Amino acid sequence: MAAVAGTRTRILDTRKTLPGLRQAQKYAVRAGGGDNHRMGLYDAVMLKENHIHAAGSIAAAATAARAKHPTLPLIIEVESLQELDQALATGCDRILVDDFSHDDLREAVRRAAGRIPLEVSGGVTLDRLPAIAATGVDCVSVGALTKHVQALDLSLRLGPPPG
Repeated sequence: MAAVAGTRTRILDTRKTLPGLRQAQKYAVRAGGGDNHRMGLYDAVMLKENHIHAAGSIAAAATAARAKHPTLPLIIEVESLQELDQALATGCDRILVDDFSHDDLREAVRRAAGRIPLEVSGGVTLDRLPAIAATGVDCVSVGALTKHVQALDLSLRLGPPPG
């Protein structure tokens, strides 16, 4: 992944894949130097804004998730530095920072201090990757790796028939 070369940032895919092609697309990401985020809804618990809202707080949602699925990795999505602090206090396995500015990403890295890996998501494009990686985050998830696949026409055209 040339866009993050020289940094410790890893590129991750997302769970968003084309129907029936998840295994192949996940393999293609690994073959291209990226890492797989997760295969499905079964191999990690990811708390997003609706889960947190329904539980009443990040702490309550994390406690409920750990009680229900104690062996699965717990990933918490946050949308502000205040939420980041709350997620750090849970001891979760990864924090997904969604749509943070570069200044907020640098501050998030400072606050996390390597205790819990930080993953950037939301609106990530190839041209933004070097600047995002320069903030010191651990991972960047790029849905476009598997969602924005374009067909390739590999037609075989033969010359004139033998005479």
